[in-house]
Amino acid sequence: MALLIQSGKAISREGDQMPIVEPSASETLSTVSTPMVSSSPVIERVYRHRLPVRISHWLNVPFLIILIMSGLQIFNAHPALYWGDRSDRDQALLAIRPVQSESGEVKGITTILGHQFDTTGVLGYSDDMRRGFPAWATIPSAKWLAMGRQWHLFFAWLFVINGLIFTAYAFASRHATRDLTPTGKDFRGIGKSLRDHLLLQHPSGKESKQYNVLQKLAYATVLFIVAPLIVLTGLAMSPTVDTAFPWILTILGGRQAARTIHFVACFSFVGFIVIHVLQVILTGFFNNIRSMVTGWFLVQHKGVRHEV
Repeated sequence: MALLIQSGKAISREGDQMPIVEPSASETLSTVSTPMVSSSPVIERVYRHRLPVRISHWLNVPFLIILIMSGLQIFNAHPALYWGDRSDRDQALLAIRPVQSESGEVKGITTILGHQFDTTGVLGYSDDMRRGFPAWATIPSAKWLAMGRQWHLFFAWLFVINGLIFTAYAFASRHATRDLTPTGKDFRGIGKSLRDHLLLQHPSGKESKQYNVLQKLAYATVLFIVAPLIVLTGLAMSPTVDTAFPWILTILGGRQAARTIHFVACFSFVGFIVIHVLQVILTGFFNNIRSMVTGWFLVQHKGVRHEV
């Protein structure tokens, strides 16, 4: 029956009066929506990197810098790469050389697979000197092949020893299988992870506690493929190793092929380092550095909504 409200009474369309039941105070309060507010973000401390991992990481920083720069010093003695067992200047895969024009001007020319590029000031000719890589990129900075080899070989052995110790620890502690090996779930989310990285949308909260699939793939590839390949090809260029294990050069395709693979693997390492440092900066420089120094990583969770 339709009702009309008038002067505190309910009156039916037929004129009958009906009493209005006023709600109690408790009922009134219960029908009022309770406001919700968000608490401040929750900060969680996570022990992310154990001591052996941190020590190995920081030892590799000077080792790799010196290895790369002394390697470029060695490369400058013959700044060209070939495939096979012979060095044929007409068949170079890559060549960095100074070229003098008819006017007497000297330019640095880099040739890659037959395509020439003017790289004056960086490659081929820099600081009024004819050299492959510039002085600031090599150790020592002056042209000193013998000293470059000494630096390179000494730190190569330190790099190998550090790598063997880390590898043994990684498998013994299950760090390799637990933290660095991608799972089926990781692979199913690789598309999203790639898209997020391209859009500079990095994991936060719970997701930031562990490596994402792209990190796992990058670390596993560098640690267990690129690094061993660098060591193997480096050993293959040693006459002593060649005499004891001639089959290594056979597998690699020859001495010049080994040198080319060594060079490509080195610059794969350089590319990884550049991207790694960039990601450290973009995802929280101080937090990432703190975690690699102390082991502790701070994870920020969104505030939990509660009633007031």
